[in-house]
Amino acid sequence: MEAKIALKMQFSACIDTDKFARRPSVSLPFSQKLREQHGHPISCHFQPRRTSNWQKHVALEASGSYRNFPAPILESGSFPPSLDEALILKNKSQEILPYIDGRCVYLVGMMGSGKTTIGKILSEVLGYSFCDSDTLVELAVKGTSVAEIFNLYGEGFFRNKESETLQKLSLTHHMVVSTGGGAVIRPINWKYMAKGISVWLDVPLEALARRISAVGTNSRPLLHHDSGDAYNRTLTRLSNLWKERGDAYANANARVSLEEIAAKLGHRDVTNLTPTVIAIEVSLSLSFHSIHTHTHNTSSWKHF
Repeated sequence: MEAKIALKMQFSACIDTDKFARRPSVSLPFSQKLREQHGHPISCHFQPRRTSNWQKHVALEASGSYRNFPAPILESGSFPPSLDEALILKNKSQEILPYIDGRCVYLVGMMGSGKTTIGKILSEVLGYSFCDSDTLVELAVKGTSVAEIFNLYGEGFFRNKESETLQKLSLTHHMVVSTGGGAVIRPINWKYMAKGISVWLDVPLEALARRISAVGTNSRPLLHHDSGDAYNRTLTRLSNLWKERGDAYANANARVSLEEIAAKLGHRDVTNLTPTVIAIEVSLSLSFHSIHTHTHNTSSWKHF
C-alpha cells in the first residue's frame, strides 16, 4: 500500500542581511546531493525579521513528500498514532505552553534515539518550529552531508560548526531542536542549550544497535568504518560512545527512559512504543521541569 506524507520543517538562524537586502523573501534550493541523501525534493524559503542592524532571524521552511514510507518509519514505533494518544498529547501540550513560555526545547540522546521523529511531533502540537542541528550544519557547509564533512574536514571541524549552530539557535524562541548525538560532549553547547529546556531520550543500546544496523550506517560517520557483523559492530561502537558521553547526557533538564515507559505499559520491548507515546512522556517531563522551576522561582522571589 502506497502512502504519501507531506512534511514541513522550519528553522531559525542568524544570517548576514547584506546578501538579502531589498529582498523580502528568498528561495534557496537544496543541493542535488542533499536531496538525494534525504530521498525527496526539498527547498527552503526565507522570511526575515529584523532584530538588529546586521542580522535577522529567518524562518527556513523545507517541505517535501515521501512515498512508500518505510516500515521503521519513526525508528521507534508505528504510525499514525491512535486517536486517544494524539488527543492526550494535544491536551498535555496545551497545558504546558504557559510554563515553557516560548523557550526552545532541545532533544539530546544517542544517534538513532528518535530525536528528529519525536521533535517533529512535539513541535507540531506545541505550535513550535522544528529544526535538526545536523541539517543546519549541512546547510552551512553548502549542503555537504555530515558523513562527507567528517571525511573532508574531520570531526573537529564538524563540532565547531555544530557549536556555532547551537549558539545561533540559543538566540531564538519557540523551537524544538533535534541535536546531534555528540553535541553533549562540549560544555559550551550546554551553556547554549541552558537558555531553553533540554530533554534526554534514553534508549537501550541494544535497541539502538538493532535500529541502526537495520537501516545501515552510511550516514553515520562514527560507525561506518567498523568491520564485522552489522549488529555486533554497531553495538560495540555505541557502547564505546556511551562510555564517552553517558555522563554528559545526564546534564539534561529532564530524562525520558524508553525502558521505563515500556515497563510501565507492560511492553517487553521498547520498539513497541509509538512515537506519540514517547512524545507524551516528553511533554510530561517538560511539564514537571517547567512547573517545578516556576514554583521554585516564585518561592525564591517571595522570600527575596
